[in-house]
Amino acid sequence: MARPRQHAPDALHSQVMHACDEWLAEQPVHGLSLRALAREVGCAPSTLLKLYGSFNNLLQHVNVETLARLQHTITSLVDDDPEPWLRSLARAYWLFAEQDCYRWQLLFDYPLAKEGELDQRQSDLIEALFTQVEASLKSYQPALDDLEARRLGRTLWGSVHGLVQLGLNERLGYWQGQQLKVDELLDQLMSTILAGLRHREAAT
Repeated sequence: MARPRQHAPDALHSQVMHACDEWLAEQPVHGLSLRALAREVGCAPSTLLKLYGSFNNLLQHVNVETLARLQHTITSLVDDDPEPWLRSLARAYWLFAEQDCYRWQLLFDYPLAKEGELDQRQSDLIEALFTQVEASLKSYQPALDDLEARRLGRTLWGSVHGLVQLGLNERLGYWQGQQLKVDELLDQLMSTILAGLRHREAAT
């Protein structure tokens, strides 16, 4: 399913996205329904089905907005030096997830779109995020080729994402009675990865 069909008013789409935003600011998506959204925006559930095709497609539009917000957050990080930029990126990802946890969880609880314009929009946003990371890694270590940068970008994201997920679920454990902090673990992760890249340069 692509954008809402052309005969449907854009105003209704904006209302629906706003209603989803308010819901996800306070509670997870699992209690949300097409009927509840229709009641919130003042229309029949069938109107929303005509607009989106299914409740899952509606949620995919929310995911597109989430990816766009994340991209905006990342592009707002201004630093020409790749090391502080990468460190800031990891912290920004954690803060984004922490401050908007239910919207962030929706992004991973529901499979992304698999065809059509929504799939392309989501893929383009995700690829743009990885492209920035890969470019920064190659700037930090010019010896990386394109494939190595792509693999390392995914490895880095998977590591950061795992720490963020465990942090949100408070599953990172304790040290001397104090809960381990996500931001400190992210800094340690980045230090380890960047040190490895520096070591590669020294070894060549």
